Amino acid sequence: MKKIMEKIESIINKKNPVKNEYAEIVQDILLNDEFLKLQNFYHHNSSIYEHAIIVSYFSYRICKYLNLDYRSAARGGLLHDFFLYDWRKHRRSALTKNKLHGRAHPEIALRNSMKHFELNNIEKDIILKHMWPLTFRPPRYQESFIVTFTDKYIASKEYIGEFRKRKMKRKTNTTI
Repeated sequence: MKKIMEKIESIINKKNPVKNEYAEIVQDILLNDEFLKLQNFYHHNSSIYEHAIIVSYFSYRICKYLNLDYRSAARGGLLHDFFLYDWRKHRRSALTKNKLHGRAHPEIALRNSMKHFELNNIEKDIILKHMWPLTFRPPRYQESFIVTFTDKYIASKEYIGEFRKRKMKRKTNTTI
C-alpha cells in the first residue's frame, strides 16, 4: 500500500493538468482538520486516510475516463469512510440502532461529511451506499457504483497484502 500511496502522491505533485485537477478538487477535504484525524485510525492495512485517498483517486480516474462526474467521485470517494473511531475497538452499543459497523458507518460518514462540507446528491449517494450489498439500498448513480466497486477492490488488495505480510513474518519467525 505504501508504494501505491507514494505513486499517487508523486502523481499529484507532478506538473500534470489531470493530477493537478484531482488535487484541486479534493484540496479542501485534505486540509480539513477533522478529516486529517483519519490518519490516526487503522483500516485494513493502512490508515483510513490512506485508504480513502486511494479509493478516491482511482474512482476519479475511472469516472474521468468514462466521462462521468469525476469531481463527485473524487470527493465522495474521499469521504466514504469519514468515521472517526477505531471500528475494531468501538462499542457496538454506540452505533446507531445497534447496527454492526459495516452497516452503520456510511450514515456516520455522511453525517460527518455534511457537517464539514457542501455535498451534492451524487456525493451523498456515494457515501451512504458504498457498502452495498451489505447495506440493502443499491447505489443510484454510476459514480456511486464505481466508488463502491473501487472500494471493494482496494480493500481486498489491502487485506491480501496484510495477510501475505503476516504469513511471511510467521515464516521468518519459524525459520530463525
